[in-house]
Amino acid sequence: MSAEASVLYDAPGPRAKRLDAILNVVFTAVFIAIAAWIIYAWYERGIFDDRWEVLWDPPKNQTAGDVWMSLARGVGNTLKAAAIAAPIALAIGATVAIVRRGARRRLVTGSSAVVTELARGLPVLMLMFLAKLFFGWSPLWSVVFGLVVYNAAVVAEILRAGLAALPKGQREAGLSIGLSMMRTTLLIELPQAVRIMLPALISQMVVLLKDTALGYIVAYDELLRVVKLNRDFFGDRYLIPLFLVGALTYILINVAVSRLAVWLEGRMRRSPGAAKKNDGGDPMPEGGAEAARYTANTGRGTGGVPGP
Repeated sequence: MSAEASVLYDAPGPRAKRLDAILNVVFTAVFIAIAAWIIYAWYERGIFDDRWEVLWDPPKNQTAGDVWMSLARGVGNTLKAAAIAAPIALAIGATVAIVRRGARRRLVTGSSAVVTELARGLPVLMLMFLAKLFFGWSPLWSVVFGLVVYNAAVVAEILRAGLAALPKGQREAGLSIGLSMMRTTLLIELPQAVRIMLPALISQMVVLLKDTALGYIVAYDELLRVVKLNRDFFGDRYLIPLFLVGALTYILINVAVSRLAVWLEGRMRRSPGAAKKNDGGDPMPEGGAEAARYTANTGRGTGGVPGP
């Protein structure tokens, strides 16, 4: 196929190129103007004065090491809660999705569906309060409980959608070779569903990481609470530097997780090179392995034409 025939749209002409260049200039100028207005508004409010010294020469007999160590402790607690909650939520969500897909009894599938809808309908903060006030758990495990319950329900729905998107022939093939419905779901359908829904799963894990910020309500010393405590100690004047450092930290963590997701997705979607060739190194004939077996047994080509 030629390069021209593979293009799905007409190449832009001189008028379209000129319009595209004008729009690029206009939108760039608008963006620069908005950024300049924001910076000027900050300047008018005194954002660029000596309040930033809290990051390298803080007041009240504190050192820069004290400030940065407290922020590092907040980052560590944020990652700790997310690292505990994420694998548990993934495991529970996958289990619920498998049960809903592979169980034969309506009572089991119906009960799992009801539990999933209830967990999805409750706010994460309410779940954290439930663990803290009713169960008396520590702040860490209250945060983990809220994150696990809510995100496990969402993961179960994501995987259920991925399983439902698979062709019916996948299940029929598993049942035809003697596998039970549960084993068919677990061994054949679930790996494909995970591959299909991997971007959505990674996005939900990013949401889980950001939801750890709700832990400050139950007195968990995650990053947002540490920023707030520093603001309370040093004064409202130092809110913006501390807030921007916390926001930048969240952005860097989420960008790192997103880049890891892109790398992982590329690894999972990469086609194995062994499937492209036959045992002798020749390209697989049209029709796949079945056609190759037919040709070897009958001496004929794939289209019913005698082979050489």
